[in-house]
Amino acid sequence: MSDQDDEMDMAAAMAAEDDGEMDMAAAMAADDDGEMDMAAAMGGDDDMAAAMEGGDDASSAAEMSGHSTRVLNQDEIDSLLGFDMDGGEGGENSGIKAIINSALVNYERLPMLEVVFDRLVRMMTTSLRNFTSDNVEVSLDNITSIRFGDYLNSIPLPAILSVFRAEEWDNFGLIMVESSLIYSIVDVLLGGRRGTAAMRIEGRPYTTIERNLVERMISVVLNDMTGAFEPLSPVTFRHERIETNPRFATIARPANAAILIKLRIDMEDRGGRIEMLLPYATLEPVRELLLQMFMGEKFGRDSIWENHLATELWSTEVDIQAVLDEKKMSLSEVLNLGIGDTVMFNASPDSPTTLRCGGISMVSGKMGRSGQNIAVKVDKSLRPMG
Repeated sequence: MSDQDDEMDMAAAMAAEDDGEMDMAAAMAADDDGEMDMAAAMGGDDDMAAAMEGGDDASSAAEMSGHSTRVLNQDEIDSLLGFDMDGGEGGENSGIKAIINSALVNYERLPMLEVVFDRLVRMMTTSLRNFTSDNVEVSLDNITSIRFGDYLNSIPLPAILSVFRAEEWDNFGLIMVESSLIYSIVDVLLGGRRGTAAMRIEGRPYTTIERNLVERMISVVLNDMTGAFEPLSPVTFRHERIETNPRFATIARPANAAILIKLRIDMEDRGGRIEMLLPYATLEPVRELLLQMFMGEKFGRDSIWENHLATELWSTEVDIQAVLDEKKMSLSEVLNLGIGDTVMFNASPDSPTTLRCGGISMVSGKMGRSGQNIAVKVDKSLRPMG
């Protein structure tokens, strides 16, 4: 019994030692957890420091961006939108304006239009020299496509606007004469001395004399336009009225496309610009002719082949059937016909005979004989009208 008791005491002592080791391990684990908590706490301090540093960086970046912020000037805004406020000619549209006008028809799709206005320039040079008795040079600045409303808003005032009518095309056009050209024409026609610029008085309406003289010049220009379009299509341009307010010269909807032709008229040290506006609706009757690359071009047609085909058709042989009489019968009667049966017709010796070609009745006449041949004397034509 004593031995068993001793063994039990030793086992309890060993278990106590094991418990002590476990407690020490737990204590060491607790110490490790404490160190981890301290490290985490120190990491939190680092995060706070980083956050503080990030805040300082953000504030400094904001301060720097505030110093670098720049407002666009008017030229840069115009360039972004695609508007040239300086009136530059010949440049391509860009920015938002290019997107808006992407559906606008380009005048370059009408090649013959340049030929017509090149002819107009030559004719105007001669006619205006005779009109002013002075050395006049007319030049074509450019031809562009524009919307009618945009053009009305861009007209430099004061100016004289002439509304003219294309009679054969049953539509209207517009001619704008700049103020500098108006005073130059008045000065030349009323005997102004050469070498002196035309006097320009602002802030007053145009007088009756000025309007009448400009109207005479516009009549000369319209006569030249009639002659310039003559080889392409006969048309008469007739002056309708004079306007000084663009709102009263509205001949089309603001969104309608039009062709703008700018001409420069120089009379030694005097002169100005004249602009012609032709809506596409006005040119629609001759659009096919303006699409030509050269005068007299035929689209998809070959006149030589057409003449050859017509000649061969006239010499083609066809079969002609002479129908003496016709009788309608039911299908059952036709099926019951047998050898020796007789079909009675109502034709007499004086009944007309119809000549058919391809199932179409052409002419009718009387049956007769010519020599040894049976003939038909044609009395009238049965060809359908049209």
